[in-house]
Amino acid sequence: MQRRAHYILSSHWDREWYRPLQHFRSALVALLDEVLEALATGQLHGPFTTDGQVIMLEDYLEVRPERRAEVEALARAGLLVVGPWYTVPDEFLVSGEALVRNLRYGCEVARRFGAVPSSAGWVCDQFGHISQLPQIFAGFGLRGVFLWRGVNFAAGRHFHWRGADGTVLPTYRFGRGGYSAFAFEVRAADDPGRRVSTAEARMRLEAYLAAEAAVTAVAPLLVFDGGDHLAWDATVYEAVTAYSQDAGAPFALIPSSLDAYLDDLLADPAAITATITGELREPGLPPRAENEAWLIPGVLASRVPLKQENAACETLLTRWAEPFSVWAARALGRPYPHQLLEIAWRWLLQNHPHDSLGGCSIDLVHRDMHYRFSQCRQIADLLATEATRVIALAIEGDVASDEVRVVVFNPLAQPLNETVELTLDLPHTWPAFTEFFGFEDLPAFRIYDPVGNEVPYQRLSQRLGVTRTRLDPHKFPQGVQVNEVRVSLPLALPALGYVSLTVHPGALDPLLPHQSPRPIAQPTRHPGRGLATSARAMANELLEVVIAPDGTLHLHDRRNGATYEHLLSFEDCADIGDGWFHGLAVADAAHSSCGAATSVALVHNGPYVTTFRLRTALRVPERFDFVRGTRAETLTTLELDTLVSLRPGCARVEVATKVRNTACDHRLRVLLPSGTDAVTYLADGAFDVLERPVAVRADAHTYRELEVEGRPQQNWSAVYAAGRGLAVVAPGQLETAVLDRPDRPLALTLYRSTGRTVLTDGEPDGQLLGEQLSVRYWLVPLSDAPDRAALGALAQQLAAGLRTSQCTAGDRPVMQPAQRLPLSASLLRLSGGAVLSSLAQTALGLEVRIFNPEEAAITATLHVPTTIRQAQRVNLAGEPVEAPVPVREGVFDVVMRAKQIVSLRLAG
Repeated sequence: MQRRAHYILSSHWDREWYRPLQHFRSALVALLDEVLEALATGQLHGPFTTDGQVIMLEDYLEVRPERRAEVEALARAGLLVVGPWYTVPDEFLVSGEALVRNLRYGCEVARRFGAVPSSAGWVCDQFGHISQLPQIFAGFGLRGVFLWRGVNFAAGRHFHWRGADGTVLPTYRFGRGGYSAFAFEVRAADDPGRRVSTAEARMRLEAYLAAEAAVTAVAPLLVFDGGDHLAWDATVYEAVTAYSQDAGAPFALIPSSLDAYLDDLLADPAAITATITGELREPGLPPRAENEAWLIPGVLASRVPLKQENAACETLLTRWAEPFSVWAARALGRPYPHQLLEIAWRWLLQNHPHDSLGGCSIDLVHRDMHYRFSQCRQIADLLATEATRVIALAIEGDVASDEVRVVVFNPLAQPLNETVELTLDLPHTWPAFTEFFGFEDLPAFRIYDPVGNEVPYQRLSQRLGVTRTRLDPHKFPQGVQVNEVRVSLPLALPALGYVSLTVHPGALDPLLPHQSPRPIAQPTRHPGRGLATSARAMANELLEVVIAPDGTLHLHDRRNGATYEHLLSFEDCADIGDGWFHGLAVADAAHSSCGAATSVALVHNGPYVTTFRLRTALRVPERFDFVRGTRAETLTTLELDTLVSLRPGCARVEVATKVRNTACDHRLRVLLPSGTDAVTYLADGAFDVLERPVAVRADAHTYRELEVEGRPQQNWSAVYAAGRGLAVVAPGQLETAVLDRPDRPLALTLYRSTGRTVLTDGEPDGQLLGEQLSVRYWLVPLSDAPDRAALGALAQQLAAGLRTSQCTAGDRPVMQPAQRLPLSASLLRLSGGAVLSSLAQTALGLEVRIFNPEEAAITATLHVPTTIRQAQRVNLAGEPVEAPVPVREGVFDVVMRAKQIVSLRLAG
């Protein structure tokens, strides 16, 4: 009996890479024109697979709108295989939630074309694979995985991949040439001057099939014809067709799809005997003659501003625009902005392919990405502003003519009870007071909580006479002068909720008219001692921080007596690589800020926040001298401008570093010695927290691809052993390490600066030369084992911050809400060790998604409005998987397996 061989015709389509989008689109249009013509004439006998992503058809139809009906008919007939992705993304550079939205939107667009979305988990070229991908794929009904990189499995083509939660999917791992093996071995696509004849193609095809059969233990064979950007080859296809019609051929070669191949494969799942568990990030091991796969880990820190912009956009959407639009819709009847949110997500998802967000393409590609980020950010920010504004305007009680209502919003699923910073816009007509003989006007005001208690505050900064724009749909825009004052104050904020504050002008000093030409207020000050204990030190109830002459920190944890030395030293080394790889130089010279000249200034010293400003001059080589093979002798200065803050009652040190890059060919990291003897550490990932080894593998020297110490995080990394440890929380900075040396420093990569660019002689933008880079990160000393959910909440707090919406007596809502809201309220509260991923209104209903980061089962508790009467578990595609359960008094428990992702549909 002949073994069946499934021939899949496709083209792996990087939308942008060594050419910009519009250049590649021109080639895509030519390719699909040929494919559609050949399908219409019958020259193509089977389906064409659109590389697992529907955006190929969107891009095509923007140029060929007249062919939409034809494309839809072919999609309905299964002759164009569409989805499941919208764009095939990098898995480590985006959040788990973004992966879910990508698949959900991809499947939705596929259905709009009339197609049944493909059930094949297509990740043929990603730079390694996250531990939760099997669970994510299974949540959409995907039945198998097709991959290449990140694993050196050589015992055949198939294994079972067990994800972090235990989900198992059959997995096909491509061989030596990866998904382009057919292009190399049959089409000779790597020989630019050669065109194979039909006879030669037949001969090469026979050899290819025999080789695949020899290494494939299961019955069906996969023959994937879809190398990078390759057009359909009619000559080779003729040989394929002739072979498929040859009854005497040793294999039954059929035009097919990945879905049909999975049907065949899953008929005998026991034929797959190997199992691999968890994250797949193994460097390439064998010689290229055996397998040419590379992991390509350097994308974690190339063109860092792209990663920061992406994280900011994801945060705006999932922490602000979506949940507060839900609140405005459910409580006030405001239409939920489905279409605008879809547009924002679409712009963002178009930046998620690995050659885009990876920062490993030509400069023009990455310049285009900033525009897409801007479109996403504009929409998300506007929706968040409008939702919080309409909520603020609906709060009960009138705003008097001599007051300002300030509504403070908390996007976290947990209450927040600590000091926070707010920027207040006060009417410029309000009185001010001065110290001494009028050296500086200080706006006088007092702040009151919802029950009328005065809230003390610490004045941080001010700008007087700032112009704001007041908008009214019935009026022309108006410029309004305000006095902008930034303050720090203690607040108790409900989970995913708000609190309403009232600001009053200070009382006037009863001076006679001839004593002052303008009203003068009585001083508004509050008692309180600053946290600074010297010109270079500060302390709160939990921590003591001392600044050394070189700007490094000595941190003492009062809870357990642990001390941490030399925190915040900066290390700069050569990087002779490109967007794909951090290139280590043989003759490197790593420069350290230890001993560097540092100026120290105390910029805030109050009871609610104390901040030191450290300006460190780090002298580094201007560039790498590629002729001499060493870093240049000429030095330039990186001025590291760092703010270090402490607030009462918080066991963390808050850090913000700015640097204008003046050097080329280098990598800058900040080092945070933990003083532990740990052999592993934790880092969060997509819907997961992973335990990673400190040391590289013992046999790393035998690998073809060098294993590097930098590894992925989503938001935080933590190292802990024997009662002490340290975490760094840094959303948007995706590369960390714990260095394998006695002081076990956490190393956070701030940025890489490289000039090598794919298929060019080098381009300038990857050097980030002259660019101002900013990184915010929190240092969290650990007196107990890391609390995974708590660190996740800290990351969300740092990433999202707080928002305010301010109202005066002259403001009015465009649409007067029928219902008034209380002075303080919460939409959702989560406890029990789970982490909130999203809260959004979908076409199918209100959905909340949470995940368990722990290695054991937990019971999470959700507090929701009492109008919610039932909750139903759904899969990631939004399809019910269990019957609804009642919600009583707005509280219900969710039992979660270890590492489980749970989606819930909530209904009244």
